Amino acid sequence: MAVALGVHIGQQNLEIGELRSIWRRFDEARFDWISVWDHFYEAPPEGGIRDHFETLTTLGALAADTSHARIGCLVFYPGYRNPALLAKAAVTLDHLSKGRFTLGIGGGWHQPEAIAHGYDFPAIGTRLDMLEESIQIIRGMLQNERTTFEGNHYRVADVSCLPRPIQPRLPIWVGGTGEKRTLRIAARHADGWNAAYVSASEFGRLSRVLDDWCEKEGRDASEIQRTVNLSFAMGSDAASAEREEANIREKWGPAAARILDGSLLGTPDRAAETVARYIDRGAAAVNIALRAPWDADALSAYVEQVVPQLRASTQ
Repeated sequence: MAVALGVHIGQQNLEIGELRSIWRRFDEARFDWISVWDHFYEAPPEGGIRDHFETLTTLGALAADTSHARIGCLVFYPGYRNPALLAKAAVTLDHLSKGRFTLGIGGGWHQPEAIAHGYDFPAIGTRLDMLEESIQIIRGMLQNERTTFEGNHYRVADVSCLPRPIQPRLPIWVGGTGEKRTLRIAARHADGWNAAYVSASEFGRLSRVLDDWCEKEGRDASEIQRTVNLSFAMGSDAASAEREEANIREKWGPAAARILDGSLLGTPDRAAETVARYIDRGAAAVNIALRAPWDADALSAYVEQVVPQLRASTQ
């Protein structure tokens, strides 16, 4: 079975011209997916000292600049945007991209940027309540002529959403690895699920947890596509691979071990083997997550060597 190969780009530490050039390169190389993230500050957090572009406006440029890859955000945090506004933005992006937009949504994690920008950042249980309410409003607006919803956090009253999306069912994805709530929300509402920075074995285990929730919720598990993001820390040779791994340890500190579990490490041959392990555990798509600066030679090796090898082996 062919696997989709994508890129998840953090829109930080880059000039806007560089960012546009990067995603045009991936689109011309026929990557299947290009996404950005929903942050105001850099990740990992450094207190807002890096250049960083806002997500919705960035996605407008991504939609206009590309023609092949599906595009999206992995994932929007509901606390930053009213879900009715997000539904309208999704439709606009769907039209700009001619039907290539996927809406990802999750519980959020970047507390420092939320506080700095004046947003509440409640406990995780409340944020997941907000997530589930948001999905119901957005799905209603994308699918129905009128939607009314009254929740604890969000409400809409007989709202329309015109024009309609180009896609008959614009996909809504849930991102996250929480077994008790996030995966259950995905089982109830999502068209796809994305996990970030987990090992291949952990990805497979979480996918089975999602299957269990689907059974409990009366949902056909095959309806939910499963994808993973891997932090790009590949090197073009052994020495540069070692430097990239050391860079992750320095940047992420105590969280480095978790990130390294879900990273693309080593040389091109090792990278191809790593991606193959996720495919074997049910990943329908594997995305490399880029944070500038990265090893340009290693990225070229991934595009020119690893991707063709993976495509040939999964046809």
